[in-house]
Formats: sequence, structure tokens, C-alpha cells
Amino acid sequence: MKKIIYSFGLCMLLIACSNSLIVNSIKVTNIDELNKAIDSCKAGDQIILANGIWKDVQIKFRGKGTKDKPITIKAETTGKVTIEGESYLKFGGEYLVVEGLYFKNGFSPSNAVIDFKISSKDKPDEISNNCKVTNCVIEDFNKPKRDKSDLWVQFWGRHNTLSNCYIAGKTNRGPTVRVSIAGIESINNYHQIVNNHFGPRPVKGGPSGETIQLGDSYTSMSPSHTMVANNLFEECNGEVEVISSKTNFNIFKNNVFYKSEGSLVTRHGNYSMIDGNYFIGDGENENYGGIRIINTGHWVVNNYFYGLKGKSFRSPLAVMNGIPKSPLNRYNQVTDVVVAYNTYVNCSSPWQFGVGTNIAQAKVLPKSEIRSARAIRTTVANNIIYNEKGLESIVVENDKADGVAFMKNIINNQGVVFKDFDGGIIEASLDLKKISDNMYIPTGIPNDFEAFNGFDFNTIETDLLRVSRKDNNSIGAIIGKDVFNPNILDKSKYGTTWFSNEVEARDPVIHTVTNTEELQTKINGASNGDVISLIKGVYNIDKSVVINKRLTIESEPDAKAQLIFSGASNTPLFSLQPKGKLTINNIVLKGNISNYAFASLKQNMSNHFGLIVSNSEISNFNYVLKAYKESFAERITFENTTISNCENGIELSEEKNDKGDYNTEYLTINNCNFNTIKANVIDYYRGGYDESTIGGNLLLTNSTFINCGAKEKNKRLLNHNGIVNVNITKNTFKNNPVQFVSILWGAKNNVESDNNLMNSGQIKTEENLVMTMMY
Repeated sequence: MKKIIYSFGLCMLLIACSNSLIVNSIKVTNIDELNKAIDSCKAGDQIILANGIWKDVQIKFRGKGTKDKPITIKAETTGKVTIEGESYLKFGGEYLVVEGLYFKNGFSPSNAVIDFKISSKDKPDEISNNCKVTNCVIEDFNKPKRDKSDLWVQFWGRHNTLSNCYIAGKTNRGPTVRVSIAGIESINNYHQIVNNHFGPRPVKGGPSGETIQLGDSYTSMSPSHTMVANNLFEECNGEVEVISSKTNFNIFKNNVFYKSEGSLVTRHGNYSMIDGNYFIGDGENENYGGIRIINTGHWVVNNYFYGLKGKSFRSPLAVMNGIPKSPLNRYNQVTDVVVAYNTYVNCSSPWQFGVGTNIAQAKVLPKSEIRSARAIRTTVANNIIYNEKGLESIVVENDKADGVAFMKNIINNQGVVFKDFDGGIIEASLDLKKISDNMYIPTGIPNDFEAFNGFDFNTIETDLLRVSRKDNNSIGAIIGKDVFNPNILDKSKYGTTWFSNEVEARDPVIHTVTNTEELQTKINGASNGDVISLIKGVYNIDKSVVINKRLTIESEPDAKAQLIFSGASNTPLFSLQPKGKLTINNIVLKGNISNYAFASLKQNMSNHFGLIVSNSEISNFNYVLKAYKESFAERITFENTTISNCENGIELSEEKNDKGDYNTEYLTINNCNFNTIKANVIDYYRGGYDESTIGGNLLLTNSTFINCGAKEKNKRLLNHNGIVNVNITKNTFKNNPVQFVSILWGAKNNVESDNNLMNSGQIKTEENLVMTMMY
């Protein structure tokens, strides 16, 4: 009888366990079926989206799962469900999970692609708690208009997670990911942004291009407690801030910033913990940044900085000046900050203080904008700096660093003398041990060296590699014990299980064109990176050639082809469309005076264009290049080219909203001849005072300008108002009927040298320009 009872009980237990594992799977094939499944879903249900393209789907995922039985929407096959067209996904509920979806070929008609909140007229706001998006991809899901702002992931509520996703390619206004905390239901949220791969975000050409933004100015004193950990930020170049922390008590841990043209910035808010992150540059690009500090109570510990050449805002460590009695949306004074146990290898100006000081501009700025409050009660201790080439200034004082205590820092500066701040920076002969291509450990700290034991330093319990610091007096990010290669650039450690952004290299295919009719056909059939080779001859073209991929169009060697464009007025020979990156080499281009050589689309430039022109001749156009509002090129280059007899030249001045936007990041002109260009010879504009927009780059060298500017209304040959970096060197200006060749902005990086001016006005420098305030 006991055996029977035992057997019966065992069977019932097995049945119960089996029932607990049963998942109610509901497969759906269209949006109507999905909505019905959502309306009826219960805790533990799985809604399976059939493989294929789901176009123009606006998903509102409502439900209440439990910790043990979440409600899940997932792809039938991971990565085989693509969300396209005008689509979005909104959450509202508890313990909801979405996984395996691929957002591409579209944009959100709402303010977010994925939103942890549902707002609708028929129901009150529904906010998510304990919900997760995982193993998904969002790629190039941009609004058609660059100025239209949206977010690709927007957090609300509490305890939500974005994990193991790949997100890349945002070009329009707005952070890629934002944690929004307006409302008591979203503060103290403890969100997690973990194990993701944030792939390339192209330069935006203005502000509001962060990869992650935690809060905003007006909620910046609220507690968030967001965790950003174990993510790879690869070429996140949208703007000067890769991460903008604008709330309190956030944690940034074990992230890798690889060749990203910006910094992790404590823009507003207090008490961030920045622990154990890697900032990797290439030893050349000065735009790769590190950590920029504003506000109170931050700890910067165990971080590793390699090959960073950035300065000022993009320094490895930039500590800003604040504004006395600063409003919420400006800059608070840095106080009570700890920078300890970090390692800097081959970094220029590793520590900069007083960054952003603008006392010299007091005459043209309101008092509320003057950053004069220096950092106080700040400790920099137990750090290691190693330079293969010694630096004259280890600490760059843009304003006095008299509120900073330097304690027990060691440097190998190759014998170059530096200011040691009362012995707080100690010279030592160190060696460099290679761990990997981007990781080297300085070794050889003297045995009798005693680290500084500051208040609460005992809470720094491990080093960068999570090796215990107990009973070890070593300094720097890595104590040198149990050292291993962390393989920080192994992309398989981040992002999805199924998607890779690695592209296999391929040799370009050469497509030979012999007549006009073949040109667009061959372009349409070409792939990214291919070459369109024109045989010698005259090509009469009467409608625009569409460029929507990366191509080179060139003449055969020693045989310049001529492209004669007879298209309608105000239309371009080459229509540069989203993702259209064109290189023209060794070609003659002629217009009919009323049409254009190159132009972007007038609207819906959802992605960047690019243009390189070399060894060519351009004449008889209305505009050489016309970039319309909301279009953007990362690089525009003219070299070894003659431009003559055109009504207008290079027009990059459509961004007149004075919000810090501009049409190209880099305009380079070298060894070119401009002859009889009547207006807008070079017109490159950025408007609006915004100290964190530090772009716009004009390099003009070895070129000649003759008889240009006759119709220029402001009597200025080169217009580059508001462009921050301008270099005009070794050019000749002859018989140009203008008052000024250029007016340089002295307070910014505007310089000229070795130019020859003959009957062409003057080059003038104004130290401070009056600009429209953006805020």
C-alpha cells in the first residue's frame, strides 16, 4: 500500500511539474491576429510572430505577466521577422518581453520606435514595469526629415531592461536611447541597459545626437539609478556626448568606448559611478573622447584610457567650469568628485580642468552663460600615466585647478619636465606590458610606494579586471595580479545572438560605360564601392543621375570624359540621395547656367550623402553644389579641380534655424582654382551659440580665387559664420570685388596663414561673434 501511495504521489508531482512548464504559444501572421492575441493574453503566454515582413505595424503590447510567467512576443525565427515601414512598438504593463525582432527599412510615425509606455485617447497612460527588450536589432530606422526628432528606445516606469541588442545608424535629431523620468512613477527606476552593441552612429552635424541620454535638464535633480553596463559603443560619433547623464545615482560599468567621437558626460545630475570602463582611440583622431565631468559627487575609478588624442571637451578627463547659480539647463559647478585608480596610456592632455571657461567672452554673452566656477573639493589620486612621448602639461589648466587635490599619482613622462602640483604627480621609470593590441599595463611602480588612502577608498574593492584590491597597495586601473586578456573587442560578447555588423571585404567591380544610355543603368546595377568607368567621349545628359550608394565615377586614364548636362533649371546633374556617396575623378562637367552640378534632395534626406571631386573641371552651372535644409554630408572634398563661370559655388548654408545644425562636418578644398564664381563662392553656416556643438570644419589650402564674389550681397568672399574649426592657408586671392575675403572667429579655432591677397579686400579676425542663444 505504501508503494502505491508513493507511486501515485510521484505521478501527481510529475504531472504538476509538467503542467507548470506548458507554455501557451499563439502564432500570428498579421497585425489583426496579433492584436487579438494581445487582447486575450495571459501570464506565461508566448505570441509568435510568423517569419516575414511586418510592414506598417503599430504594436501596442498590453498585458500583465509575472516574474516567473512573463508574456512574450517573439519572432518565429530570431531575426527573420522584420518590422518595416511606418511602425513602432509600445509597452504597457508588467513582465512583458519582446525578443528577436529586426527593425529596418522604415521609421516610427510616433516619437519612439520602442516605447515603454502607451498613450492613447481611449485609455489612460499605461507605463511598463519589469519589462524587457532583448536580442533585437534597430538599424537605419530614421525619420525622413533630419530635424524631426524621435527616440529609438524610450524608457519609462521602473525596472525595465534593454539587453543584447544591436542598434546603429541613427541620423535624425534625438538621442538613440533615452531614460525619461518625468513623473514619480519613473524616478528611482533601476533600469538596465546591458550587453548591447551600439554600432556606428554617424556624425549628426549639430546637437541632439547622443547615443544614450539619461533624463533631461528639467528632471536632472531626480534619482534614476540606471545601470549602463557591459555595452560596446563602436564609432558612436553623433555628437560630442556619447552618453549624457542628466539624473542622479547612475552607474556606468564595464563598457567599451571604441573609436567613438565623443565622451561619457555627467551633463546634469549628481553621484554617478563610472567604474571599470575602456576608452580606446587610435593615437591619431583628436575627436575620440573620454569622460567629461560636471556637477557633484561623481566617482571615476578603475577606468582605462588608451591612445586618446582629444583635447578640451574631448580630453581623456575633462573637468568643466560651472556657472555660478546655474539654471537647470546649463552647467553646475564640479564639487566633491573622486578620480582614482585609473590608467592613461599614450593620451594627450590626459587631465584638463576649467574646460569651457568663457570669461573672455563676457562682452558678447549674458551673465547667465559665463562659466567661471572652478572645480572644488575634488581629489585626483592613485592614477598612472604612461607616455611614450613626454608631455609638457600633464594637467592642462584652462582655469586654475586650485580646488583640486592631486595625491600619489605616478607618471612616466620620458624625462620631460612638468608641473607636479605640490608633489601629487610623481615621476617614475615604468615599463609597458602588452596584454592585447589596445591594452598595455604600466609596470614597475617602486616597492616602497604608498597609495593614498582617501575617504571611502576602501569601497574600491576590485580593479578593472575585477581582481581584489584587498591586501594590495597597487595603483592604476589594473593591479598587475592575475592579469588576463579581457578581449574587449570580441563583438560576440555584445549584442544579439544572430546579427553581426562585420562586412566581408570585397574588391570593387569596374563597370565600363560607353554611352549616355548605359550610365544610369550601370549605376543601378552596381554595388556599394564599385567603379563606373567612362570611356573618352561626350555624354549628353538631360535628366538627373541618381546616386543612392557609394560609387566612384571616373574617366579612363589619360582620357577625360565630358558630361554635358542640359536638364531643367534648378535640377542637378548628380542627385545625391540618402546613402549616396559619390567620388568623381578626372571628368569634365558642364551645365547650361541654370542647372546644378550636384545637389541633395530637397526633402526626405533620411541618411547622409557624401561627395569627393578630384582632378576635374566644372563650369557653367547655377550651383556647383546645393545642399538643402535637413541634408548632411560627413565629408565634402574638392581637390585638384577647376571651377569656373558659375552663378554660385558651394552652398552649405540652409540650416538657418540657429539651433547648432550645419550641412557638413568636414569641407576640404585643396589645390583648386575658382574663376568667375559670382556668389556663394563658399557658403558654410552654423548658427546658434551652443558650447557643446564643437563642429563644422573648413580646410582651405593651396587654392586660387580670381574674379569671384561680384554678386555677393555681404561683400564677403568666404562665408563660414559659426563654423568652429577654420584653417585658410597658402591661398591666392586676386581681383575679387569684395570687402572681406574672410572674417575669422578668433575665440574659436579659426586661423589663416601665408595667403596672398591682391585687390581682394582683407582677412579680418573678430575675437567674439554675437550669436543667437540656443537655450
